Amino acid sequence: MKFATLEGRRVAVWGAGREGRAALAALARRLPDQPATLLCTEHEAQELDSGSRVPGAGSRVRLPSRLTTVSQKPDAETLTRFDIVIKSPGISAYKPEILAAQQTGTRFTSGTALWFGENPGARVIGVTGTKGKSTTAAMIAHLARSLDIRTALAGNIGLPLLELDGQSADLWVVELSSFQTGEAGPLEVGLVTSLFPEHLDWHGTLERYLGDKLRLANVSRTLLVNAAQPEYLARSADHGQRERFAAVEGWHLDADGWIARDSTRVLAASELTLPGRHNRDNACAALAALELAGFDAVAAAPALAGFRALPHRLQPLGARDGHHWFDDSISTTPQAVLAFLESIRERPLGVILGGHDRGLDWAEAAAGMAQAGAVHFFVQGRNADRIATALAAAGAAFSRCRDLDDAVRCARQLTPAGGAIALSPGAPSFDQFRDYAERGRRFAELAGFDPAPEGQIPGVGIA
Repeated sequence: MKFATLEGRRVAVWGAGREGRAALAALARRLPDQPATLLCTEHEAQELDSGSRVPGAGSRVRLPSRLTTVSQKPDAETLTRFDIVIKSPGISAYKPEILAAQQTGTRFTSGTALWFGENPGARVIGVTGTKGKSTTAAMIAHLARSLDIRTALAGNIGLPLLELDGQSADLWVVELSSFQTGEAGPLEVGLVTSLFPEHLDWHGTLERYLGDKLRLANVSRTLLVNAAQPEYLARSADHGQRERFAAVEGWHLDADGWIARDSTRVLAASELTLPGRHNRDNACAALAALELAGFDAVAAAPALAGFRALPHRLQPLGARDGHHWFDDSISTTPQAVLAFLESIRERPLGVILGGHDRGLDWAEAAAGMAQAGAVHFFVQGRNADRIATALAAAGAAFSRCRDLDDAVRCARQLTPAGGAIALSPGAPSFDQFRDYAERGRRFAELAGFDPAPEGQIPGVGIA
């Protein structure tokens, strides 16, 4: 959809977070005389009235001159008053009120869809997956820039595409959540890093979640998938140009610890500063995507030695009070906790678990956690009962805590000196925090570190 489609229509923007504010600013710039209605919470409306800045951006929000604000949760009747609603991605497309409004003719779009509508000729690598998409997208941009390619890094990684509306780049690397994969395209390369159960509260079922993730295949000239997940390969087998990473016929980690292309060793995995097998796979995915887009991945590969961990992803904060501290707040699934335990070798180790309850089964993950050795888990959050039951059944050592603040206090008291304390919750943050970044900043603050630098994702934007 293009902005011209909105002209003269009854238009609403639903949500005034960063995505919604970027849509408002783009409307003001492209259609200055277009009436629009903002559907948001009372708190969001107050922030806009006070002239608040776009989070993370350097300028105040530019609002359409003919903007009406409705600070209440819209129902189906409200939504049917509009021809087109620009919806923020965190609002489930399967909400009953949305489905009802669609039946009466209301169309729903997004900032992602509008950007792609305005940039059909852009050279885009789209990256999605349950885990690894932010790191992999940032790696691709890092590698491309090492080849002196003017590259944009944007999307779900923290910079809405519409904040770069009207700007140019030779290559766009766009991270796409499962909420956005159906709104993107066309893509030169579509990359799916991994697939595990997640966001079932948004999608409703695991089958729908997997289907939404793999909608990326429909708009990708070349589809790149993970050979290490054969159970999901069959779902994309009919794509006309499908390639795989983590397979010996292509970019993979060989038995001797080298990142290799086919049988040719290119870079020792020990050169990477990021821990964990999954980050080696992320590097292979990034190199494969760059090559499929037509660039010299072999020449770019040495630049991986200079790539640093993104905030809240296996991020070492440093030492305080006799403990080493790690922020893995991005961990929002039980499988992510297992990946953390595999990557971090410090022992003894205290790990803080829990958060918003998505109803996921923790039994299998808890069995793996119980085998980690010299690890004590501090369980908090809305899904604490679910996690504690699974850990108890698996025989893992754990303590119950009220919330994140209490968990840090308990971990500091019970983790032996010289050990490590980590936040790797395996659950979303919405029971206590706005997002995983706010949770990570709070953890850093409780640990005794300055939380401000920890939230900055390097490389976003155009360079």
